[in-house]
Amino acid sequence: MGSESMASYKSSTGILIFLLISLLDSSLIVSCTASKFYQEFDISWGNGRGKILNNGDLLTLSLDKASGSGFQSKNEYLFGKIDMQLKLVPGNSAGTVTAYYLKSSGNSWDEIDFEFLGNLSGDPYTLHTNVYSQGKGDREQQFRLWFDPTADFHTYSILWNPKLIIFSVDGKPIREFKNLESIGVPFPKKQQMRIYSSLWNADDWATRGGLIKTDWTRAPFTASYRNFNADACIWSSGRAACSSKNSWLWKQFDATSFQRLKWVQKNFMIYNYCTDTKRFPLGFPPECSVNM
Repeated sequence: MGSESMASYKSSTGILIFLLISLLDSSLIVSCTASKFYQEFDISWGNGRGKILNNGDLLTLSLDKASGSGFQSKNEYLFGKIDMQLKLVPGNSAGTVTAYYLKSSGNSWDEIDFEFLGNLSGDPYTLHTNVYSQGKGDREQQFRLWFDPTADFHTYSILWNPKLIIFSVDGKPIREFKNLESIGVPFPKKQQMRIYSSLWNADDWATRGGLIKTDWTRAPFTASYRNFNADACIWSSGRAACSSKNSWLWKQFDATSFQRLKWVQKNFMIYNYCTDTKRFPLGFPPECSVNM
């Protein structure tokens, strides 16, 4: 094979391998190091409505008219890459919210949120994201998903390091929140956080601003979790144990990731606080000049 043909062959092969890797279900990647739920989490409320099943490989939360349910991590973390696979409440999920987030304690808490707002059968879920720093949030971005999140499990990830926070779905970045302390924007980097998740009734606001109420004849509502993985700095004895081998600790956006982010935001973002002129008539928050 001539040098030009060999170069062409290598180029084509490289592209093919890249495409195959891109098309891999993220569950195959996460499950290699997935942890048992009973090792990593406690059911924190719900009076039996939260269950750890299948020898610790599956966790379910349920909601009925009497109560929802929730769980929290045994560990606290200061920076990390957190992956969780969720399958959301199917059918008419209007009024329900499935929340999956990191949060610190205290009145000036930090928080990194995924919230899944239910809807009527056949209508899409709304994926709601937010970032709190020192007790201040109001940094909402919302998305539609490009798949049915009730038909199968999908991976929802938070990468959190001292420079940025990246929200991802099935390995595709959907939101970046940069550390902009240099212009006076607080960033979550000093408070350790636990992982929490809950399934609860929020029909006063969750679906079409509260116009659509929860249909309790369809209860119990159930959300399912599997393949949790935390490649993270665990907080212990007043410090975070990190390794220089944690590649996510130095992660920054490259050109490919940036293009994927812009594709998602162009096609699937339905709300961005940084473009809401009615909410901010006197000008947008300072981070909006960078965190789009």
